[in-house]
Amino acid sequence: MNLPLRGFPVAEFRSRTARAQALMQDAQLSALLLTTEPEVRYYTGFLTRFWESPTRPWYLVIPLAGDPIAVVPSIGAHLMGQTWVQDIRTWQAPDYHDDGVGLLLDTLKEVTPPEGQIGVADRMESHLRMPLADFRTLENGLGVRRIVSDAQITRRLRLVKSDAEVSKIKAATTIANRAFDRVPEIASVGKPLATIFRDFQRLCLEEGADWVPYLAGGAAQGGYGDVISPATDSPLVHGDVLMLDTGLVWDGYLCDFDRNYSLGEP
Repeated sequence: MNLPLRGFPVAEFRSRTARAQALMQDAQLSALLLTTEPEVRYYTGFLTRFWESPTRPWYLVIPLAGDPIAVVPSIGAHLMGQTWVQDIRTWQAPDYHDDGVGLLLDTLKEVTPPEGQIGVADRMESHLRMPLADFRTLENGLGVRRIVSDAQITRRLRLVKSDAEVSKIKAATTIANRAFDRVPEIASVGKPLATIFRDFQRLCLEEGADWVPYLAGGAAQGGYGDVISPATDSPLVHGDVLMLDTGLVWDGYLCDFDRNYSLGEP
């Protein structure tokens, strides 16, 4: 299987940033404040599973003009330094008195005018990913500057994939397809569903997935009642319909689809 190159050329990130800044101009925003993994990675290429820890916040500021500014815990400075981002500002985290908020506040004041507006994602599928108390401290410290809706700028940009992004999604789906093709190796009458779940994740990794953050499914006679319950140790029986639904990752891009299998006549 021929996989695309990992990562993106700097030109791709510059293009994303420039398109965001054009939309910011239209929305009268002086900066974007990004706080979540998909947003930060979209503009920087910063890819790490360390986001799974809720202990540390991570911030990216996109000014109306110029390159993005990363405001991150010092533990992330080396990896962020391998991206195209040059302005990386750090603090020792966790800091229970000021966990990066002061540094973020200084950065936002630096790149926005006194009456500027700072956009933050606030619609469907968004979340803040910083403590509410810290967010209120940030708002209070900005003076007459206001935190407002980001006008869905990043969401709108991310909905339209570049050719390079499409190639990565295709790679993820191809890997999943290869793993699905091998399900008969691991699924049989008498096999516990929980074991099949573990084995299927192994197949995904063997076929080239970086990791498998999501796997759901179910099995029962003639169908299944739901696909969100944890897998149990109940063994499959003749006539079961087995469904596996996966969202595996390759180079930061996911697939999400399922396959159904019949153990004999359903």
